[in-house]
Amino acid sequence: MKNPLKTGAGGTPGGLGPFFLGLLMTVAGGYMFLAQVQVSTGFWGRFSIGGIGVSAFGATMVVFMIGVGLIFFNSESKVGWAVAGLALLFTFIGIIANLRVYFATTSLYVVLVIFVLIAGGIGLMLRALRTVDV
Repeated sequence: MKNPLKTGAGGTPGGLGPFFLGLLMTVAGGYMFLAQVQVSTGFWGRFSIGGIGVSAFGATMVVFMIGVGLIFFNSESKVGWAVAGLALLFTFIGIIANLRVYFATTSLYVVLVIFVLIAGGIGLMLRALRTVDV
């Protein structure tokens, strides 16, 4: 009779135990990695209209207000809904485009633990899925 811990991961002889240990290590390493990432945002760009510096975010909000005004004037206005919707879409895109991602200051030990957990976990999962023992 076969050992149940030595069979099962994807129907291969690698075993479920090593697979789930690798999965746990990978998830823990991924969590630790993401916990070290700091996300901030910068300012939206500025552009000039008639020599006057205008914030791109402010211009988007003006367009949004025009769309909302058209909707309140006529709730069936396809142009109003389109203008307001596009302004919201551009606002969302602008926020995402202005994100800055940094890796927080941490010790080399923590970074090594993170990478060993991720790489070791992936290695254990792949070994558990291997069909032939080498």
